[in-house]
Amino acid sequence: MKQDKFSMTLLFDYYGELLTEKQKTCFDLYYNQDLSLSEIAAESGISRQGVHDTLARAEALLEHFEQKTGCIARDIRVRDALREICGAAAQLRQLPGAQQLADTILAAAERMKE
Repeated sequence: MKQDKFSMTLLFDYYGELLTEKQKTCFDLYYNQDLSLSEIAAESGISRQGVHDTLARAEALLEHFEQKTGCIARDIRVRDALREICGAAAQLRQLPGAQQLADTILAAAERMKE
């Protein structure tokens, strides 16, 4: 079970609202609260196997959503491109007469980060 915790919580941050309430609760208790399957089962009133199956379905759905939409991958690409743009604009700023253009580029990059 315990897949890469960071990846799973990132997927949950993006797509968690698409899960059922039961899936969201089990996911939160397991990944964010660090409860065991048995503890979640006792708290939820379902079997340990039921918790395991619910988590497995939730994880599969989250991964499926990312495969279909690619939102996280796109955000990472945009963040990397913005870092490159800002670096290039900072270098451009050093050229005589290019400071205003560099400032415009940097201001636009900042707006994209918001």
